Amino acid sequence: MATYLAKVGELTLKGTNIKEFEQLLVRNTKKYLEGRKTKVTLRAGRMYVECSDNEDDCKAVEFCLNHLIGIVGWAKTRTCERTLEAIKVAVMEEAQIAADRGCKTFKIDARRSWKEFPLNSYQLCCEAAGPVESIMKVDVHNPDVMIYIEVRETTYVYSSVNTGCRGLPVGSSNRGLLLLSGGLDSPVAGYRMMRRGMRVEAVYFHSYPYTSEEAQKKVETLAEKLSYFGINTYLNIIPFTDVQMRIKEKAPEAWSTLMLRVCMMKVANMVAERVGAECIITGESLGQVASQTLENMSVTEHFAAYPLFRPLIGMDKEEIIKDAYFIDTYDTSILPYEDCCVLFSPKHPVLRGRIEDAEKIFAELDCEELLKESFEKRDVKRFTVEKIEKEENNA
Repeated sequence: MATYLAKVGELTLKGTNIKEFEQLLVRNTKKYLEGRKTKVTLRAGRMYVECSDNEDDCKAVEFCLNHLIGIVGWAKTRTCERTLEAIKVAVMEEAQIAADRGCKTFKIDARRSWKEFPLNSYQLCCEAAGPVESIMKVDVHNPDVMIYIEVRETTYVYSSVNTGCRGLPVGSSNRGLLLLSGGLDSPVAGYRMMRRGMRVEAVYFHSYPYTSEEAQKKVETLAEKLSYFGINTYLNIIPFTDVQMRIKEKAPEAWSTLMLRVCMMKVANMVAERVGAECIITGESLGQVASQTLENMSVTEHFAAYPLFRPLIGMDKEEIIKDAYFIDTYDTSILPYEDCCVLFSPKHPVLRGRIEDAEKIFAELDCEELLKESFEKRDVKRFTVEKIEKEENNA
């Protein structure tokens, strides 16, 4: 039997509502592990996942914990009886593995949640460290390895701690609609809203043949990667060629990109209403490109029928790239397939658009019927973590 321990994060601050969040976290965990013989329990700020020692089951649990939103970290643990001798043996076994991979120094961190244990946390650290000093030196400031002891209903001993996604369990904050392009920003924006407990659906605007099938496949891959964290992700693919051609024909060139954003927002309103979303999410970052000046973002927001969330608004590119690496979208996002946002981009775009001018230009486009047709012709694809797991296991 393999045992994994996951540390719950900000859920512990939820007061009287904590049970609802904990139950949702457990349900999400079980969703990842559907069809596998596992046991998931949560108590006192720790979630425990037990499975067989089978390699496939362990990989499935580790995949789950690497993508599960709502935990700050996790580790595969040793379990032993609540006796000093049993703990010393488990600690020594963990230390030997660390020494074999080259660790020279160690530190022990002990927690005694079961108060009937005869030693306090400091005394337990000292006693457990004794045998380990025969193979490694103690370094309390910068050790090569930290060995953790948690004395609870069982004793857990572990050293390799993996970083979790943190945040609130997906599903605790309603539903949002993400404007997903093939760039770096929008997948990170979707992930950041998932970390605030939001279920995220996505909409993508495709202008075939001006944007290639590879560009659409790229966005589908990004939606698939988001489903690793959101459990389910729907991608609404909107055919936008006719709309974009109308903009090219009738809008002033300097306004073409901003009008494209306006038209996207109008269709996003329709999709949000259909899927029951309560907000629209974009990957905009203040001042990053011409359409993301404060004035131009105000124009875009004016045409939104729902609250417009911009989780990256104060982030710079380096911060966004760091998140893209973490969620494994970076390599996909930098593939050289352009989306419709760069199609017919003007050399000198308007930088400080006014809402009254935008309303006049949009009216002159006379494209409400085109937008409705694009919405009605949308193609919807569903990506699920269950499908990903099945495909990986069959690989």
